Parts: sequence; structure tokens; C-alpha cells
Amino acid sequence: MNRRTSILGLLTAGALTAGALTAAVVSPALGAGDGHGPGSSPAPTERGAHWVSTWASMPQLTEPGNMPPAPFTGEDSVLADATLRQTVHVTTGGEHIRLRFSNAFGGAVLPITEVTVSLPEGGKAGTSAVRPGTTHRVTFQGRSSVSVPAGAQAASDPLDFSLKADSNLTATVYLADGQASTAVTSHPGSRTTSYLKSGDHTDATDLTGATPTDHWYFLSGVEVWSRHTSSAAVVLGDSLTDGRGSTTNMNDRWPDLLRERLATGAPAGTKTAVVNQAAGGNRLLNDGLGPNGLARLDRDVLSQSGVDWLVVFEGINDIGTAEATPAAQKQAAADVIAAYEQIITRAHAQQIRVYGATLTPIGGNTGYDDPGGYREEARQTVNTWIRTSGRFDGVIDFDRAARDPHQPRRLRAAYDTGDHLHLNPTGYQALADAVPTRLFHRSPLPRGFGYH
Repeated sequence: MNRRTSILGLLTAGALTAGALTAAVVSPALGAGDGHGPGSSPAPTERGAHWVSTWASMPQLTEPGNMPPAPFTGEDSVLADATLRQTVHVTTGGEHIRLRFSNAFGGAVLPITEVTVSLPEGGKAGTSAVRPGTTHRVTFQGRSSVSVPAGAQAASDPLDFSLKADSNLTATVYLADGQASTAVTSHPGSRTTSYLKSGDHTDATDLTGATPTDHWYFLSGVEVWSRHTSSAAVVLGDSLTDGRGSTTNMNDRWPDLLRERLATGAPAGTKTAVVNQAAGGNRLLNDGLGPNGLARLDRDVLSQSGVDWLVVFEGINDIGTAEATPAAQKQAAADVIAAYEQIITRAHAQQIRVYGATLTPIGGNTGYDDPGGYREEARQTVNTWIRTSGRFDGVIDFDRAARDPHQPRRLRAAYDTGDHLHLNPTGYQALADAVPTRLFHRSPLPRGFGYH
């Protein structure tokens, strides 16, 4: 097969749209799918097909405690002459994929020397071994290397690679020179083990003796080439969506569990990816652990490929970090609602339906619950607006699903990790079960959609 040269391969953060790079290279790979494999993907030239995000991680500036472990962080650089192997859990499959790498918060150019993708040994997340014979080289405009400018991202060439829905994918990256800065882009809350090893081991079946770390670095997205009946739902959230309290390497966050429900209840011929764009400590209005929700909306939601739906489950950190006084909490509730309004307006302009999830209980949490109940009052104000305003295109009542019916200010004991704020896997299953799957059935947008 002759390669077709890409028009664009490096794009600044937020500039990549669902239709971008349609003329990119299709790189042949041994054992590649033919459009009739596990993903039932369209051919590259099929009319109406498009790219759909199937996995993503919210990029953020890496804090000192989350930097690559020794010896992979130096005084002024990281990952020099180092291999990084990471596994990610994709939600929908296909036979043609491409990767995104982010340098959104990098203090210098990110010089990626080589990238391979493989299927992990045993199909497991968080393993350092890959299945023999499944490793394929990733290219960028036909080259093995790419330099990603500070603040930018890079999309790879399309690659023929059969990838099943709800499966794990291994990406292995080698940086010969490393990144000449200690300001690097990562997703600390991976809940998935990655591996670091000195030297170039991109083709290695196993990284024996590698250093484990439970973080993702640089890799920010995986996309699949899909028919027009496939699309993505993005979740904008905080630690409750990022999966604090879930099981490392088990992918039992509530968006993972929701995807399992959607896979079994979807109409014939449709596929819905669930893309988790959350980070612990994130807020809607002010930067915290990562940029605020309004600031990252364009990059993390609107520029993702193939998005038809957005779920907003965020705001509890805005309430919880505001002063526990009547005036401050009244303002916090009003500001959270105003943020919702902005998100709805901006997403509707891109023909994206927006669903609001009610905020779950905080009663008994040492940091957020206050003796006067002012934060609880703000939470109730926000939840009442979500349920009754009519501004969201649908409501997901996580509060009702998670609260103790006898003490509605608190989580059910069976769902509580013990801090009275975060949920365990049983609680995350309850959240996933509370989502009406009909919200993700494709239907024409109503007249006047997006006007208000």
C-alpha cells in the first residue's frame, strides 16, 4: 500500500476537530483489519465515516510529587534516554486508530523519538508485557519521530490496528533526549500502572526490571475510525469521575461501568464511546489540580472527535473550597450555576447535548461539611436548579442514587470509601446504573436547539 502524505499532523491544543486530518497517512500493519473484524470499522474511504475519541486523559501540569520517579527526573529534564510503557482502556473498538500526544503544559518542546502500540499480555491493564506479534510502529507524517511544541499537541498518522471495544491498549514511547524541562504534561490519577526503563525498548515483549508508576505521561487520546452511527459522550468531572476510590488496574470508575451498560443496551449498529475528562480536585471556576472546567472546555470537550453528548458532574469542589458562611456559599452556588449555563451555551453551539448530574452528598466529610450546614444548603440549591431549571437536555440524579435514604446528607455506608465524599467500586456501579441509557440513543436535535 502506498502512503498518502498528511496535510497536517501537528496542531495546537484545542485546534483538532472531529473532521481534522481526514487526508492523513494510512500506515499498513501486519495483521491489520480489513473493515470486517472485531470493530466492524468502515474502510478509510467510506462515505460518512469519521474519527471518534475512544479514550482520553485530561492533561495537566505535573506536580512535584507526581513527576517520573528516580532516576527519570533530573534537575532540568525528564525521561532522557528512557522508554515509557502505558496501558489505556478504550471504550469502542475499530480497525483503524490514531493517537494524540499532549505537551499542553510542557516547558519545552517534547521530542518523541519512537512510538509503538501493542495488545497487552492477557489483555490486562497495568502490565509491562505485551502479546508477541501485536506490536506495530506509530508514525507521524510517515516518520517515526515527532517534536511537539510547548503548549501544543500532535496526532499520529492513522494505523491499521484491530482493537476490540472495552479492551486495553499498550502504547510504548521512547525519548532519546528526554524533555528539557521539569514542567511536563501528565495525568496523575491514572489508576493504572505505567513502566519506565532506561534505553530504547519500544519493541520489547516485556520491560523486565522496569520502574512502575501509577501515572500517565504525554499520551492524551486514542481515536478510532467509525461509521456515522458511532459517537462519543464526554464526562467533565473531578475526582468522583477520575475514579478516586476505584481499583487500580481494574477500570471500575463509573464512566467505565456506564460504557458496559451502553454496550449492551445500544440500538443495533450504533456505538457510543465514553470519554473521561476528569481530574482529582478539579473545579469549574478556579484552577486547582489542573485548569478550571470553563478554561479546559474547548480542549477537553469541544475539540474531541465525534462528540454528541456531554455529561457535567462537577461543582462540589467549588462549594467545598468556598468559605463556610451564608454569603460565600450563596455566591458559590450562583457561580456554579452560571458556569453550567456557560457550558451549556458553548456545547450547544457545537450541536452537543448536555446532561447535568446532581452533586453527591458531603455530610461527615472533614474538609467540606460544616457545622452550620451552609455548604449543604449550597449543594441543595445547585441540585434543585439541575433538576428543575430545564436548561440541561437531561438530568442524571447521582445524589438520589448515592445518598443514604435515612440520612440524605450522607452517602450510603455501602458506597463510602470512609471519607464521606468519595465512592468505592460498589458506589460507582450505583452511579453507572443511575444513568438512563436512553439519553445516549441518537435522535434528531429539536428545532431551535442551541438558541438559548
